Amino acid sequence: MEPYYNLLKLALRSLLAAAVRLRDATFKFFTAVADTLFSLYFASCSMLPCTVDLDADSSSAATTVHFWIPGHRKSTRPALVLIHGFGANSRWQFYYQVRHLSKHFNLYVPDLLFFGRSYSENPDRSIEFQAGCVAAGLRKLGLERYSVVGLSYGGYVAYRMAEVDVAAVEKVVIISSGIHYTEEQKEEQMRRIGGEGIRDLLLPKKPGDVRKMIKLALYKSRRYNLAPDFVLQGFIKETLLLWGEKDNVFPLHFAYQLQSYLGATARVEVLKDTGHGANIDSPDEVNRLITWFVSSAKS
Repeated sequence: MEPYYNLLKLALRSLLAAAVRLRDATFKFFTAVADTLFSLYFASCSMLPCTVDLDADSSSAATTVHFWIPGHRKSTRPALVLIHGFGANSRWQFYYQVRHLSKHFNLYVPDLLFFGRSYSENPDRSIEFQAGCVAAGLRKLGLERYSVVGLSYGGYVAYRMAEVDVAAVEKVVIISSGIHYTEEQKEEQMRRIGGEGIRDLLLPKKPGDVRKMIKLALYKSRRYNLAPDFVLQGFIKETLLLWGEKDNVFPLHFAYQLQSYLGATARVEVLKDTGHGANIDSPDEVNRLITWFVSSAKS
């Protein structure tokens, strides 16, 4: 299995490096190939695809949430949920994490609604709706207790999950997510990085936009050329904040601002020479810290 894994990993890295240099038609072809390779890679990590239909009633529209789930769930392992950010589906963003973390946890990796294979007829695009649907899907999969990791936009969703499903969420890990920053800070940050809006940055429409997004997100991986008013202190007992020292999207001071807001239960770990895409820039350190924090005894 190890040679197969290494071959897939090399192929995925090559495709990611090439994809951002390609134009529309060829880009679509390569992304389709990459999607297939990512699926094979997740399968090589003993993960299985699973679609959960959330029951529609007279007051709600049909919603489908796609997950990657453990092929063999082990009762001795804690459950861990990975929530991706904007820009791609879960397979593209967590390929550096899934192999390591699946060896230590019963791992669940959803596609957020309107990303990947998750979809809803409901027009609601709010963080609350995203969080509620992921939490409902996990309940239908039989999870009663779990910890959750949220990356960038996924950090917002992870925190809201801790509010809507307080009995289920044990620990929260936030990676590079500007939770609890003010509108003034948001506007200033967008001016600094030269964006017209967060949607333009995180939902690129052409290869040049992709390159800009990746340049901002990653610090070391140049080879690719590539706050809501949450009242959460009462819901979250333990939080780990992982932040890139060179984050150009949500600079490091946002980590300490959020830590101050959350209080003594929050811990900041700064990843040196690492940008916004900490899961890609420093995957080994991210994996180590997640494993240590979620596996450690509760304080």
